Amino acid sequence: MSETSGRSEVPEIPEGISADARETWPSPHLITSWLGDLDHDVEWRPGETTTIATDDPTAVAAARRFRDVLGRFASGVTVVTSVSGGEPVGMTCQSFSSVSLDPPLVLFVPAKTSRAWPLIHRAGRFCVTFLADGQSDLSNTMASRGTDKFADVEWTPSAVTGSPTFDGALGHVDCTIHAVHEAGDHYVVIGKVVDLVATDAEGPLLFFQGAYRTTTS
Repeated sequence: MSETSGRSEVPEIPEGISADARETWPSPHLITSWLGDLDHDVEWRPGETTTIATDDPTAVAAARRFRDVLGRFASGVTVVTSVSGGEPVGMTCQSFSSVSLDPPLVLFVPAKTSRAWPLIHRAGRFCVTFLADGQSDLSNTMASRGTDKFADVEWTPSAVTGSPTFDGALGHVDCTIHAVHEAGDHYVVIGKVVDLVATDAEGPLLFFQGAYRTTTS
């Protein structure tokens, strides 16, 4: 029975369950952790989640299918960095592409929920580092929501914008922000390349079907 007199409504106890069973029911937080993929935060890319209303099964199913099908497109993994207010800032980004040769343009696609993007936007410049095989820990660090991602990370300022770059990577492109376009729950950021560097590192870090991969895995 529902209790409504002066108190919030209490869910009805299912038939066959003892009246005091509610006292031992798992907490909502624990139930959510068990549900895993049914959680309302659907992971789309490393460090990036999209909030889906769990009370709409159709939306949850559509989001999961979108993620699973698009996840079959393997991509490289990058870290986008800048310096804002004198402090380094960075984010892992799977959505990166070259755009134009003349002028030299690239793009990356941060979520509107990104904490790093507003700081990068404010700086007006950024560097995209292409991660190599063996740099998944760096990717995870930059994808985390920690307050100081660079506390235990060694980095070197890029030559032109001074944005962080990382040893062992395949290369990087240094950019100024050329244009920003709104696109659903993301922004499409166009950068004009002002410097670029390739290294002798071999083997890219890839992301495929929700997991890191390499060319040999």
